Amino acid sequence: MFKKDLQAAPKQKLKSSVQRSLRQSLLATYPLLGPHMDEVLPKKASLSSIKLPDRNTLYVLDAATPVFYQQDSGDILPHLRLVHRFPRAFPSVRIDRGAIRFVLSGATLMAPGLTSPGGRLPPDGCPDGLAEGAETDQRLGDDGRWSRELRKGEPVVIMAEGKEEACAVGILVAGTAEVKAKGKGPVVEEAHYLGDGLWNLALD
Repeated sequence: MFKKDLQAAPKQKLKSSVQRSLRQSLLATYPLLGPHMDEVLPKKASLSSIKLPDRNTLYVLDAATPVFYQQDSGDILPHLRLVHRFPRAFPSVRIDRGAIRFVLSGATLMAPGLTSPGGRLPPDGCPDGLAEGAETDQRLGDDGRWSRELRKGEPVVIMAEGKEEACAVGILVAGTAEVKAKGKGPVVEEAHYLGDGLWNLALD
């Protein structure tokens, strides 16, 4: 999605009512961000939006810190710089070493990169979704596996075998249970990845 270099459009400061709405959307989508929300979006900080190509909007804190982005009125996705600050707050999967170079060139993430020995998907037998009120019960295990199955259409962070920091973020085009069952096909398309235009966008 952001394979080409981006030029920053003028920033537009957001009203406090819009900031409150975005804060609520973030908490609804990423409940594990709750304890960190005052760091993610400090109440006295200034939040601005920047229009990007393909109907994307980037949200920036205090004019220089990218926080998250959104295409049209779709899901709010964390910028990788935010993921690197709070890596355990976002549902994740892990690719094997062989898939890293493909993901970092903007290719679609395919199932074999996750089902091979170096990949990590949620463990067999884990819950498919969470009961209402149990949103903060999900977590990343010590083995690198998320504690519940992730569903098609959910935002997901892509970790990489042997690496500490996430390498990409995107939307699942297949649920993790389906990926395990089929073992083939696309899993995440149009991801934001390390070194892409969004990562390299100069904001100052």
